[in-house]
Amino acid sequence: MAIGDIIVGIDIGTSKVNTVVGEVNNFNQVEIIATSECKCFGMKKSKITDEDEISSAISKTISEVEEMANLKIHSAYVTIPGKYVTIVQNSIVKEAKDKYAGISTKDVTSAIMQVKDIDIPDDRVLIDIVANEFSLDNGRSIDDPVGSLSSSFTVKGQVILADKYYVKQLNTVFKKANIEIDGIVPNVLAERGLILDKNELTDNIMILDIGAGNTDIGVFEGNSFVYTNTIPLGGDNITSDIAYVFNISEDEADRLKKQYGLALKSFIDNDTDIILNTYKGEERTKTIKSSELIEVIEARVEEIFSLVNKNISNEGIKSNINNVVLTGQGITNINKSDVAGKITLNIPVKISTGRLISTIKPNFRSSYALVKYVASRPFAKTVSSSIDTKSDESIFRTIIERIKEFFYS
Repeated sequence: MAIGDIIVGIDIGTSKVNTVVGEVNNFNQVEIIATSECKCFGMKKSKITDEDEISSAISKTISEVEEMANLKIHSAYVTIPGKYVTIVQNSIVKEAKDKYAGISTKDVTSAIMQVKDIDIPDDRVLIDIVANEFSLDNGRSIDDPVGSLSSSFTVKGQVILADKYYVKQLNTVFKKANIEIDGIVPNVLAERGLILDKNELTDNIMILDIGAGNTDIGVFEGNSFVYTNTIPLGGDNITSDIAYVFNISEDEADRLKKQYGLALKSFIDNDTDIILNTYKGEERTKTIKSSELIEVIEARVEEIFSLVNKNISNEGIKSNINNVVLTGQGITNINKSDVAGKITLNIPVKISTGRLISTIKPNFRSSYALVKYVASRPFAKTVSSSIDTKSDESIFRTIIERIKEFFYS
């Protein structure tokens, strides 16, 4: 990244669209200069169900941040749910052009681009390349090989592919909003640097981002991004359960969830009475016990963790996971959710305590994490959001060209 780079990040969630504009300051840190959010229900179970509604929400947030930041925005980065992502591990050995002068930046960027040379299925498209490990010809691992005297080096990384149809839908949505896509990044990959502590960045970690309507899974083995997926359940399902079971409004159900949020009935200190104000039965009001409410919450929380457990077990990756980190507004306001997770998963679980997470409003964490991730790309020529558009190019060619231009030129 370069001082003055301006990066626009957009996160499309189940209930809202969030946009963050960040600028790289003189200390090479990302400074938020504008944020905006807009309610949006054009995404259900990670599927785009209403392109126009999402496009309208994007346009509204862009207009608001443009006014705040006194900018005209023509492009942005966007997150993608894990269910549409495929990760392919690859490595290549690269000869240094001049072993006596040392490995050059051009040698490294050329090697990273060669990592993407794999067979890509017809229904997938390249969206990202993540180089996570370099080693010299003597076998020594190194974070940055530039300048090292070595006749060759090996780069290991992940080729990130996305569902072609979903990418087409995203492009259609953004074109309706007159915004070009700079890049597409998996949710949990963007969030990793924000929600994990320094020591967790080198551990085998599973991130669970439990949002309003979905739970995104991200598994990292050290610096390697190995798996991601999406479970179509989240905090809104807990709210809906409460509303249905007790025959009350969604608003009251959400309020009760936040007020009495507890993931395990065994941790109840005082089984108090709760008067239901919007009860739709014959009586005007109804009284229930807090234990009845928590029992409903517990059942859905257990189901979410059970589905995650089944998914990672079926993928054969559970045994490699040392710790689980929880994040997301759908779960972090429910007490003892980490304990519930540990019981079901049989893996240590904690709520995220990442150094930066407390400095960002919960509503904007995903979009800020995206901006921060883009800004931290190594060996990038520029990551600034673009003001140029090339509407006559194939959308897939455009994405690949942007990967080259913004990340590894």
